[in-house]
Amino acid sequence: MLIRFKKRFEKIAMGLLSFMPDEKEVKKLQYTIKEYEENDQWQLFLWKVEEDVLGAIGVEIENNTVTVQHITVNPSHRNMGIGKNMVNAVKDYYGPSFEVKPNKSTEMFFAKCQ
Repeated sequence: MLIRFKKRFEKIAMGLLSFMPDEKEVKKLQYTIKEYEENDQWQLFLWKVEEDVLGAIGVEIENNTVTVQHITVNPSHRNMGIGKNMVNAVKDYYGPSFEVKPNKSTEMFFAKCQ
């Protein structure tokens, strides 16, 4: 289930985002999380199954375009379709009037979800 990021999930979100190649450094992670908290155009969602948060997907909204800029799944739960489910859930969340597309760092994964 896709849920909106809340401050109480900050450590979990940072842990998940740290699996992204460009988000390895703590200062970069802190900046990214702060951007999701303060920038209205940036939205971070978590993928929750029962009580466990297994993935995160972050988007930037501009006009009618939703750009997936972060997508990550807990390594012990990869290859189970969670990433694809998150992409589809974001598409459903924003609806048909928005185009959901990847950025440079998510385009390879995004192509696998099509």
